[in-house]
Amino acid sequence: MKELVEKMVEVLDALKADLAKEGNKAAAARARKATLTLEKLGKEFRKASIAEAKK
Repeated sequence: MKELVEKMVEVLDALKADLAKEGNKAAAARARKATLTLEKLGKEFRKASIAEAKK
């Protein structure tokens, strides 16, 4: 689960960097992709945390 959180932080940092580049179409596309990745990682985190809570 720790690895998952680290991956989420990496994606979030990349998203912040892309959002700082206003007017850059490629950065905007990367930002949109990063939000989808964060959504997927969030779902994985939720599943992992529920599984760990059941232990």
